[in-house]
Amino acid sequence: MGLDVAAIRREFPILERTDHGRRLVYLDTAATAQKPLAVIEAMDHYYRHLNANVHRGVYTLAEEATSAFEAGRAATARFIGAGDPHELVLTRNATESINLVARTWGRANLAEGDVVVVTEMEHHANIVPWQMLAAERGIELRWIPITADYRLDLSRIDELLDGASLLAFTAMSNVLGTVNDVPTLVAAARAHGAAVLVDACQSIPHEPVDVTAWGADFVAFSGHKMMGPTGIGGLWAPRAVLEAMPPFLGGGEMIRDVRKDGFTTNDVPWKFEAGTPAIAEAVGLGAAVTWLEGIGMDAIADHERRLTAYALERLTDALGDAITIYGPATAEGRGSAISFLVDGIHAHDISQVLDEDAVCVRAGHHCAKPLMRELGVPATTRASLAVYNDTDDVDALVEALGKARAFFAL
Repeated sequence: MGLDVAAIRREFPILERTDHGRRLVYLDTAATAQKPLAVIEAMDHYYRHLNANVHRGVYTLAEEATSAFEAGRAATARFIGAGDPHELVLTRNATESINLVARTWGRANLAEGDVVVVTEMEHHANIVPWQMLAAERGIELRWIPITADYRLDLSRIDELLDGASLLAFTAMSNVLGTVNDVPTLVAAARAHGAAVLVDACQSIPHEPVDVTAWGADFVAFSGHKMMGPTGIGGLWAPRAVLEAMPPFLGGGEMIRDVRKDGFTTNDVPWKFEAGTPAIAEAVGLGAAVTWLEGIGMDAIADHERRLTAYALERLTDALGDAITIYGPATAEGRGSAISFLVDGIHAHDISQVLDEDAVCVRAGHHCAKPLMRELGVPATTRASLAVYNDTDDVDALVEALGKARAFFAL
């Protein structure tokens, strides 16, 4: 039995909105997910009843705020399969998480001539920090290419990993939807003595994830893509790895002691959480993962897989040779982000015209310019599906694309 999507939609106030006289069809979850009432109300309750700074206050209100903040961390750690909440550093987003690794672990462990391996399907957030480190330290970047069917080409993986210190890759492409085999890639890296960083932004909201089972050294993610608020994300790493890393930013919660001749860092994870943290956002993130658990990640993955299959079929049936879909051709082994171009119409024009029917899709390079260059296009239109979408939303997309073609007289 499938999910009751109509009931799920009622938990998202924004989905009651109408634009241009039509109901909102939100197909941009890969950029940011909408928020259920559970998240909105949890943050509202925090500000109405619990607001105080955390950790150092000994009065009741401050202690309750601290408990709520740390409960958000614990819930999120449980959701991603972390055995210890102290292995989860709360950051602003996945971009900050990856930069944290590059600027702490990277500076401590990488020197001139060392090798970092990335893939051609990475988000800029998992490219630029390593390019910055390459410019600073003289490390070498190597690239795993993609195949004609939009998957990673692992035919030269041993050659690319030979002498490498780190493999950094996405678990699910935000452009192609491609799902990468995390355990296989981790095993390949381990065979060559390389550490592993996984960008899990697109996988954690859409399928069951167990970071401990993955066996990577670092897993980065953003809260706003998983029904949580903006301004909070996470970096998971085994406790021993975090303890061996130098701090990232200085001041506030990251210190245990400060003297004229130096300082002593706090325990992990607070060692990496300088300054006042995003307290209400942590509460909201805890509510988001609890809400996702209530639906069930297996059920969410199954729903989205079926809906993606329906969308791929409807798009190809309706537009035929006029549409090019950039990503695996079937729903197996792919996520729910569908990037495409319609012949003769620029991606941005498609997005603008679809907005007249209140269909929200993303257009651009999706923070993946190296991938766009490999695809030979400057931009794509992307429709990305979530648990609150249904076949009516897909039908609205297809209908609006037909109107767009008529508008441009194609």
